[in-house]
Amino acid sequence: MCGDYVRGAVPRPNVVFIAIDDQNDWIGALGHPHAKTPHIDRLAARGTIFLNAHCQAPLCNPSRTSLMTGLRPTTTGIYGLSPWFRTLDEWKDRVTLSQHFKQHGYRTYTVGKIHHGGVGGPLQRLQEFDVWGQAGGIGVKPDAKLIPPTPMGNHPLMDWGVFPHQDEQKGDYQVASWAIEQLKQAPKDQPFFLAAGFFLPHVPCYASQKWFDLYPDDDRILPLVKAGDRDDTPRFSWYLHWDLPEPRLKWVRENNQWRNLVRSYLACTSFVDAQVGRIMETLEKEGLSENTVIVLWGDHGWHLGEKGITGKNTLWDRGTRVPLIFAGPGITPGGRCSQPAELLDIYPTLNELCHLKPRSDLEGISLVPQLQNAQTRRERPAITSHNRGNHGIRSEHWRYIRYADETEELYDMKSDPNEWTNLASRPEYSAVIAEHRRWLPKLDAPPAKNSAQRVLTYDPATDIAIWEEKPVRRSDPIPE
Repeated sequence: MCGDYVRGAVPRPNVVFIAIDDQNDWIGALGHPHAKTPHIDRLAARGTIFLNAHCQAPLCNPSRTSLMTGLRPTTTGIYGLSPWFRTLDEWKDRVTLSQHFKQHGYRTYTVGKIHHGGVGGPLQRLQEFDVWGQAGGIGVKPDAKLIPPTPMGNHPLMDWGVFPHQDEQKGDYQVASWAIEQLKQAPKDQPFFLAAGFFLPHVPCYASQKWFDLYPDDDRILPLVKAGDRDDTPRFSWYLHWDLPEPRLKWVRENNQWRNLVRSYLACTSFVDAQVGRIMETLEKEGLSENTVIVLWGDHGWHLGEKGITGKNTLWDRGTRVPLIFAGPGITPGGRCSQPAELLDIYPTLNELCHLKPRSDLEGISLVPQLQNAQTRRERPAITSHNRGNHGIRSEHWRYIRYADETEELYDMKSDPNEWTNLASRPEYSAVIAEHRRWLPKLDAPPAKNSAQRVLTYDPATDIAIWEEKPVRRSDPIPE
């Protein structure tokens, strides 16, 4: 244990760090009209919720790598589902968020999905966290898939719906149970950092009946979509979502699966909310709430028909906006902050809240000023990148997108929150575009060595995009 904690004059709070995979902004506290998330809403009321928080990449591995390393994808070159950043010479010794807390005397625990995929053998795992629980994941599955094969084939993750099973059989229930046991046994003479990563509402979205029944079997629950919504967007926007297993809106409509998918997603969101509630209840019962900082976040957004697609991998608000909530000591209750925030900001924020030594190599900015007063302004927008050259800039008022072929989008998020009208071609908005362009990353690294899955590169000389090693030309028909 580090002496600077034992002898330190400032008591250091514990940290409970909750990640929810594929969780977009369909949360009650974020204003969704149907989402039933009472425990997350209660956590938001206890602390501060960021209403305009965004991921650094709309895909699991680059988003989580960015958050845990404190570096942008455009710095590391990690844009796809691989590589694991420690396989790269320049980042193999990077001190992650959990390691930073270990170095400051915290006992660190992890369960479920925090990093994306495997992190090596037992010795490598212990370098990341002191104590490891189970990997979590799907848990019990139906005997056969519940939906017909999608256009990309019978992908094992592309499934959703209700079937007879118990919550206790689900991976996320077991993740929460393990976290609860660690909280009950937490040492009293050492602060802890407990990371719990939930899998749902990631597909397959399997729900037990009681959660499915929370949502009506009618079209009220469907998101608003506009016919021809993509007509004024650049063709390059399709390249980021080319041959993916997630089906288009056309398919889910034609196969009578749209409502089923939306109900399943909402049901799984409510189920995970209940697991968050179990952890919160344990903190209170064990007398840990007053001295524990809780941060809850989703790793990226998710489309449920908006812009004609399902899934992630986009630079619109639906693909980037996430829940981000802090509660605990040093945080003003009831805060609702509309300033742009980034998942990248979690590392320096926790560092400051827990009185650890400042770091000069983090690319995020502490959110403590907003946690103390939600009205405090931030000058920097939220910046999301999806492969080299493709960036979304989200300010309080606007969303600006620039693609690798230099095509653009601009949306007035106050008057057009659905991003239905692309204003980029209108000369009266040239000053707004110029202001947002200046935030485009100066460093825009090429894909890292051994990058794979969801990786897109673009050659302006030939005007050919390479999607997962396959060339895509403007003459190619868009997959349905």
